Amino acid sequence: MINVIYLCLGSNIENRALNIISAILFLQKSFFIDITNISSIYETSPVKIKKQRNFYNVVVKANTCLNPYQLLSFIKYIEKYEFNRKEVFRFGPRIIDIDILFFDEIIINSDILVIPHKEIHNRLFVLIPLNEIIPKNFIHPVLKKKVSDILYNSLKTLKSQKVKIVKYEL
Repeated sequence: MINVIYLCLGSNIENRALNIISAILFLQKSFFIDITNISSIYETSPVKIKKQRNFYNVVVKANTCLNPYQLLSFIKYIEKYEFNRKEVFRFGPRIIDIDILFFDEIIINSDILVIPHKEIHNRLFVLIPLNEIIPKNFIHPVLKKKVSDILYNSLKTLKSQKVKIVKYEL
């Protein structure tokens, strides 16, 4: 069975754009993921821990034959073994971070996996690139709103988050 997924990738260590592009290429080269759309790259301010370098973020749409838990394991493998990610502290700097935003219209709320990602509505660095590539009629399965409406409402409340597009061709 083919599933439609949306992933957010971010990096704020070393060459941020190269890290994201390398992760996208690794995902695409795997037998498990077929990327069908990629947003622009956005430079974004850190959300929780402010004293760190700005992030680059991108959202990808893809098809996968994996189930949600297999996808999570595959992503953790990429972060740890392909990019040697070391989590020094939560919300701290990272060479690559890959989050599952949506998996079809499935809702999962377990100890190890929450889909849709529970912070989508609080993160402009997710909403802006997501809104760029997601179908306009897609409804968030939990919030029961279009992503564009969630973004519009969040722009009013998340003014401290800085997001700008980066001129970089993928």
